[in-house]
Amino acid sequence: MTDSAVTSKLASAQLYLCTDARRAQGDFAGFLRAAFDGGVDIIQLRDKDLEAQEELALLETLRTVAEEFDALWAVNDRADIAALAGATVFHGGQLDLTPEQSRTFLGQEPAIGLSTHSQQDVDAALAAGTLDYFCTGPLWSTPTKPGRTAVGLDLVRYAAGLDPAIPFFAIGGIDETNVTQVVDAGARRIVVVRAITDAEDPRAAARRLRAALPELAPK
Repeated sequence: MTDSAVTSKLASAQLYLCTDARRAQGDFAGFLRAAFDGGVDIIQLRDKDLEAQEELALLETLRTVAEEFDALWAVNDRADIAALAGATVFHGGQLDLTPEQSRTFLGQEPAIGLSTHSQQDVDAALAAGTLDYFCTGPLWSTPTKPGRTAVGLDLVRYAAGLDPAIPFFAIGGIDETNVTQVVDAGARRIVVVRAITDAEDPRAAARRLRAALPELAPK
């Protein structure tokens, strides 16, 4: 079972950020601090171009900064890397290791999330009873997921209508111009990438996005 402190933080999390290694900007640690300070609850390092040792070094920075803010931090796709790094959250895709397989690397403490792209994926994710959260999307086409068909807001409406016992996050092309549509469709939690990573002021962008999200109703 996932660590109770992680479960509690995840339950209250609303703004989840995925970022690359910021090699072009050279400001990884400073960017992380700005994002957390702006109200981001979870930051995931997602950079497909990293070698394992490069990723582990960057994850040590992410871990250090996340602990400064008592926040969650996530690893994408690689359960072995997540285990070595001591991640508090691990996120997988439909074609990655299953949550059950990932647990053999991770043990019981980290939270595990899964991407879903259809009503069938959502149903299967909830029926399995092994996840701590799931994501629905991509809502709009996005360059971070080339070739992935946008699913639109109906999947958010479907997931919200189920009132799942675990958190779900809407993902895919969400920014300040459309976050209200996502909220109106029933999402209370979002994952963003470019809305913060491309912002001139990441801290301010995070604050605006967080302000656009409604308070969570108690479960």
